[in-house]
Amino acid sequence: MQLNPHVNFNGNCEEAFKFYEKHLGGKIEVLMRYEGTPAMGMTPADWKSKVIHGRIAIGGTTLMGADAPPGRYEAPKGTTISLSVTSDAEADRIFGALSEKGAVPMPIQETFFASRFGMLVDKFGVPWMVVHQKAA
Repeated sequence: MQLNPHVNFNGNCEEAFKFYEKHLGGKIEVLMRYEGTPAMGMTPADWKSKVIHGRIAIGGTTLMGADAPPGRYEAPKGTTISLSVTSDAEADRIFGALSEKGAVPMPIQETFFASRFGMLVDKFGVPWMVVHQKAA
C-alpha cells in the first residue's frame, strides 16, 4: 500500500507541477488533459487543456493533482504537505522558492525539534511545512 497526497488546483495544476519539478527536483510523470476524457462533455470548451489527472514524483513520494472543474475548487483546509530535507541550506533554498509570491505564517527558523522549520502557503494555494530535523 502507498499513501499519495492529491491536491486540487484552481486551473493552474500544470504551472504548479512545473514549478515543483524545477524547485523540488521532481519529475512529472503524467499530465492528462480533460480533452479526450468523458469529463470533457461536462466542462467548458476552454477547459480542454486543463489537467484532469497529474502525477509528479518528488523524492520517494508521488504527489497527485488536478484542476478542479470550474466552480468546484476549494482552497486546501486542514492539511499541509510536510517536506523533510537533509540540510539547513536545502531547507532555506526550498522554503525561499516555495514562499515566493505566497504567504508565510511561520518563517523558517530553528525550533526545539528542528534546525530549520517553517510553514508557508505557496502561490498556488498549497500549504507546506519545510523541516530539517535536528540530529538525534
